[in-house]
Amino acid sequence: MSSQGGVLQAPAKAPVEAGERSPARLPLVVYVLALGTFLMGTTEFVVAGLLPEIAGDLQVSVAQTGLMITVFAVGMIVGAPLMAMLTLRLPKRLTLMLALGVFAAGHVLVALSSDFTLVLAARFLTAIATGAFWAVANVVAARAAGPAASSRALGLVGAGAMLANVVGVPVGAFAGQAMGWRGPFWALAALSAAAVVLVARTVPHEVGGHQEAGSIRSELTALRSGRVWLVLAACATTTGGVLAAYSYISPLLTDRSGIASGTVPLVLVGFGLGALAGSLVGGRLGDRRPHTVTVVAAAGATLLLLAVSLLAGYTVPTIILVALLGFFGLGANPVLMALAVRFARQAPVLASALTVSAFNLGTAIGSWIAGLTLDSSLGATGPAVVGTVIAALTLIPTAALAFTQRRRSTTTFPPNMQADAATQHTAA
Repeated sequence: MSSQGGVLQAPAKAPVEAGERSPARLPLVVYVLALGTFLMGTTEFVVAGLLPEIAGDLQVSVAQTGLMITVFAVGMIVGAPLMAMLTLRLPKRLTLMLALGVFAAGHVLVALSSDFTLVLAARFLTAIATGAFWAVANVVAARAAGPAASSRALGLVGAGAMLANVVGVPVGAFAGQAMGWRGPFWALAALSAAAVVLVARTVPHEVGGHQEAGSIRSELTALRSGRVWLVLAACATTTGGVLAAYSYISPLLTDRSGIASGTVPLVLVGFGLGALAGSLVGGRLGDRRPHTVTVVAAAGATLLLLAVSLLAGYTVPTIILVALLGFFGLGANPVLMALAVRFARQAPVLASALTVSAFNLGTAIGSWIAGLTLDSSLGATGPAVVGTVIAALTLIPTAALAFTQRRRSTTTFPPNMQADAATQHTAA
């Protein structure tokens, strides 16, 4: 690994060389960055549990209030690559601190505002800061953990967002209903301000190697790699398929599975726990067998979504399938991010940012198409059917990446060394 601009430079070879083992413990900075993604995952979806309260207070419709989620998604899509480029020459620690500071300020604006337009503008600003933080956090975490544990580190950083769905969003929604919807925004502002201090104390000035100014031209070289584009396609389709179904899982559970509306949150917690476990397990396995993880996860998510479409009328099987969908559907995400950073070589920041955009773009398109099917003959199972088709598309880029790697492995080594190379399972 080499360093340019104090960020991760992907190696030309596998992340785990012969005899190299993943460290038993990850650096403290990785856990601090996971705390940041926990706060950002919470703010993205806590609005969903407070829509009636926000709508009533700001005197807008519930449908209009839902724009707070849409605007945030758009901000993430645009903000991640844009801010990655604008902050390229800044030290990574400073970028993370500034992103958290803007994140805190955005929440203060939302908590103080009584004008809905200003609230939307503040949400967009917050999303841009989120995209900047996430893109740089992925690079810093991977570099701090080293090549033998980069996927595991990104799995932990991603697990922060998964944990938000299990803990942060339900607690925030409950607190907002108990003390007013502005309360969670004040709490998130205070916690993100505290996170600034933690980042300042744990992220070194130079995340490995010497500090050099980054180059926008060198970052744009990431766009020349066909493997980067395959990874981005997989990022979009894997989340697009899973979240197309998940976004409309409530009507499926109540209308088809016969689950009481009051029990639906418990099923969603099961999905969140599955996603959390999948992110951790996928990240750990992905350091040695990244292509196996991505292909198996794509196939598993496709089969599970198909099963949900066919077995939605059965309560217990559906509950189990939803939990497993969280595990397989989102478990490969940290591996995909690690692959994008690795394949981008001298352009890790833009590659990391583009994965954030791809995940959100897939979610936006998938959920939009899924929503259209609710009024079709498919009814409540329509989103799961759409999700099945989109998730199946993930097999194309992931299989292509695995095939490319296998071909590289067999052509790089002499015939008498191919067996040894296969056992090392190189991943570059």
